[in-house]
Amino acid sequence: MTEPTRIDKRQHIVETAYRLFKRVGFHATGIDRIIAEADVAKMTMYRHFPSKDDLMVEVLAYRAARFDRQLDRLAEQAATPAQKIGTIFDWYGRWFESADFHGCLFAHALAEFGDPAHPVFQVAVRQKNGLRQRMRLILEEMMSADDADSVSAILLMLIEGATLMARMGQPGAAIRDARNAAMAILAAPEKRQ
Repeated sequence: MTEPTRIDKRQHIVETAYRLFKRVGFHATGIDRIIAEADVAKMTMYRHFPSKDDLMVEVLAYRAARFDRQLDRLAEQAATPAQKIGTIFDWYGRWFESADFHGCLFAHALAEFGDPAHPVFQVAVRQKNGLRQRMRLILEEMMSADDADSVSAILLMLIEGATLMARMGQPGAAIRDARNAAMAILAAPEKRQ
């Protein structure tokens, strides 16, 4: 068995597990398959990740950090709060059309791990709440904190619904309709009261 030398072994394991988890699922992907596809020794796997739960949490944290960095870069390019929210929807639209789209890894985690005390469930909830918080902070630039809290919840629901519709084979219509609804909500502040 050849150990990867071009990148950090821990990161290589995380990226391999990420690819498998998003395509196959968390429960359906066994440690032996990850070891085989990562082409690492069993000892290497367990030195970095003593349990599968540890690996799943790390994979979700990796995906969340990557997502946050992408949204941070996009937000720098937008001037107004509505444009910043629009860039989030645009990111989803590009993702829906990409070969990398297999549905939301965090939604899959929530579906597979229903126990709120499970660490995988908790990291998935943190990511979803983090996206809502990101949108709430953006929205507070244009509306009250209470309105921003309500509208950010609505925007998260639009994104989650669009993600499901995209997974069902309707990516263009899903993001178009969700983005249009979001922009209509932001353009009509009197309707939020």
